[in-house]
Amino acid sequence: MSVFSPIVSFTSRSLGLLLIGVTVGTPLYAQQGAPKANDSTTPLHLLQPDYPVPYGQPKIDEVTGVLRRIYTYLDANTPTQLIDKETKKDIPTGGPFNPNAIFKPGDFRLISYEWGVTYAAMLQASEATGDPRYADYTHKRLQFITEQVPYFRNQVTADPKANTPMRSVLAPHALDDAGAMCAAMIKASRTGAVKADMRPLIDNYINYIQTKEFRLTDGTLARNRPQPNTLWLDDLFMSVPALAQMGKLTGDKKYYDEAVKQVTQFAKRMFNPQKGLYMHGWVEGMAVHPEFHWGRANGWGILTAVELLDVLPENHPGRPAILDLLKAHAKGLAAQQSGSGFWHQLLDRNDSYLETSATAIYVYCFARAINRGWLDPLAYAPATLLGWNAVATKVTQAGQVEGVCVGTGMGFDPAFYYHRPINPYAAHGYGPALLAGSEVINMIKKHTFEINDSSLQLTQKK
Repeated sequence: MSVFSPIVSFTSRSLGLLLIGVTVGTPLYAQQGAPKANDSTTPLHLLQPDYPVPYGQPKIDEVTGVLRRIYTYLDANTPTQLIDKETKKDIPTGGPFNPNAIFKPGDFRLISYEWGVTYAAMLQASEATGDPRYADYTHKRLQFITEQVPYFRNQVTADPKANTPMRSVLAPHALDDAGAMCAAMIKASRTGAVKADMRPLIDNYINYIQTKEFRLTDGTLARNRPQPNTLWLDDLFMSVPALAQMGKLTGDKKYYDEAVKQVTQFAKRMFNPQKGLYMHGWVEGMAVHPEFHWGRANGWGILTAVELLDVLPENHPGRPAILDLLKAHAKGLAAQQSGSGFWHQLLDRNDSYLETSATAIYVYCFARAINRGWLDPLAYAPATLLGWNAVATKVTQAGQVEGVCVGTGMGFDPAFYYHRPINPYAAHGYGPALLAGSEVINMIKKHTFEINDSSLQLTQKK
């Protein structure tokens, strides 16, 4: 087990008394036959704790190594090629349409909301590390997707519900289809590296969000499952970042206004100000709402606020409310962090399992908010680094992210959340882990830390 040792200064005699017969990570009192240690002979506060994850500031090259492992795994296991689903043979570019054409299967789909997060995260990883390979990953795959539009357009037009690789792009029928992919495409379009014209796809996604998704009577984006007129916290992220990015792309204030409206209307129904947490689901007409504070949904909630604040003009009248909500949510989340650095599947139920994707999202959001000046680094940076150290332990040498809850609907009983499976092929963990590591790198570049009285502290000028 890796343990970061505090840097201390005391006499060599005391050091000898402290270390004789002591194994790192094992409490001194547990050592059989070890010299008696008391306050007269040994500075007991300097005994080595048995931390379950590394404690202290990670080095930038260590964080970069984790990101590189994820990239290497994903680049090798998400191919860009059309094949015949029956013969498994490659379909050459420019040939006649083959109704059996599919994207060559890899470990993950190239088009999904989870991969929208991953595409945006790869762009950010390039910015943080200076390594163009991450951005190239996104540019190559978005180029490939855009180039398939003419090939599949007639098939999807003839049957908008057809199970084809491009159905969700050309005929989205849920916010999950539209928002995250749209936001990633807008971010990638601003780099200028994708030569294919993504704007028609972006406009199609935005048109779905703005005009086709079901809404409550006050305009709040909603679903009719599992109950009529249901709000899913997840849907904030599946809509608002795309709207916010569209505002940035076009300069049109209406997109910012709609984004702020959605966040504030969700929050007034679903945010518990006493706990500083969101409930996962809300149903219109229910007199009592069982509040299940699911980890990843709260991740989507705070990530939405961060994404919106990233581009919302400083003079927008809705900005102060969004910033206040971010601060209240961060405070509530910080209070629920476990001693291992992870957060729980149900945030306020400590007997639910520790979950990686939610933890990674919180690490990213805390680090981003610290780096943008929205959160106090003195208060939040140590928890952020602790969270990153936890996430890093779940990235295998092969680059897979473990401990990630699979896709999850909305429920009103605890067993549903407690027993959701975890799986390294749950796509939800990869983008958040890349985001978290990238922004932690930026945070470490901007701030210094020290071990003071054995605890990690932000270094302040005295």
